[in-house]
Amino acid sequence: MWHSSRRARAGGRRLSEGAATVGVMSMNSQVTPVDLAAPDRSGPDGAADFPRLADPYRHELLAHCYRMVGSLHDAEDLVQETYLRAWRGYAGFEGRSSLRTWLYRIATTVCLTALGRRARRPLPTGLGQPGSDAADPLVERAELPWLEPVPDALVGAGSGGPADPASVVTERESVRLALVAALQHLPPRQRAVLILRDVLKWRAAEVADLLDTSTAAVNSALQRARGHLAVVGPTEDGTAEPSAARQREQIDRYAAAFERKDVAGIVRLLTDDVVWEMPPYANWYRGSDQVATHLRDRCPGGPGDFWVLRTAANGQPALALYLRGPGGAYRPFLLQVLAFSGSGRISRVVNFMDVRLFAAFGLPEERPPR
Repeated sequence: MWHSSRRARAGGRRLSEGAATVGVMSMNSQVTPVDLAAPDRSGPDGAADFPRLADPYRHELLAHCYRMVGSLHDAEDLVQETYLRAWRGYAGFEGRSSLRTWLYRIATTVCLTALGRRARRPLPTGLGQPGSDAADPLVERAELPWLEPVPDALVGAGSGGPADPASVVTERESVRLALVAALQHLPPRQRAVLILRDVLKWRAAEVADLLDTSTAAVNSALQRARGHLAVVGPTEDGTAEPSAARQREQIDRYAAAFERKDVAGIVRLLTDDVVWEMPPYANWYRGSDQVATHLRDRCPGGPGDFWVLRTAANGQPALALYLRGPGGAYRPFLLQVLAFSGSGRISRVVNFMDVRLFAAFGLPEERPPR
């Protein structure tokens, strides 16, 4: 039986008085156009213009910290720490680099410090081989800090992001779940080098300056990181997608099949070698036959017991599943992040069982009986 996880979050969000004062850390606030004129440090703390100039970079800094640490909640904390440090040091910012570059330097340093005392965040596929029998009991690993999904709206990976279609695609690909999971296999400094060089397109000399090392060392670390990512990262076929219209059609069919608890209908929409994961459970399965067995033997509910809402996570389609409980109300059950093959079928489903993620995605707390 699946059980939604409601464990207390380790390292909850901390709102520092300084960050609250300058007003740059509300993750739900709207970014408005700003005049990026010369900084005005005339305020009492030498940072009168800091909120206006720094606030537009919040979403991309959250995406950067998320790639580094693999957790939305940790990334929010680290962005908060970044803005607090930048606000305190803004009077000494000499403008030798852009404000954006300066903020990235601080954020990367903050992430590397945090990663020095934290374990990597895996998905079940990063722990071992797939289960051989989907009817076996599920093994919960509550002690592990699992990889978390991130809402598209918080990292600019949705359609409301950059106007340039190429930029939208690049942003989505840079936060895809398979890529972020693969990044967690890299040592922190290699991870930083690869992200700064291949995602943010920094020059090797800039990265060397940030990490206080040589350009040769940066190039060597980048080569090692790319080599490791080639082994554990997503393949080109694994990132291929059908047309948007075809994808929407398949998602609608998949959601409807779940609401009917139509296992055969669900399985028809999966690739033969589909991957099915369920953190915090260590069990994972490969193959549509295994998924069918799991859904029949382990998934609760029957026809009409699920209500499904569409959302988006990590630049990918996602679904929020609600399960009908006593009294008939539908309450959060799990969040699925989907990946598609080029054929239009679903090739990977990651089921995140922590129902507190629903709030981060702005999803309703429940649906009344229908």
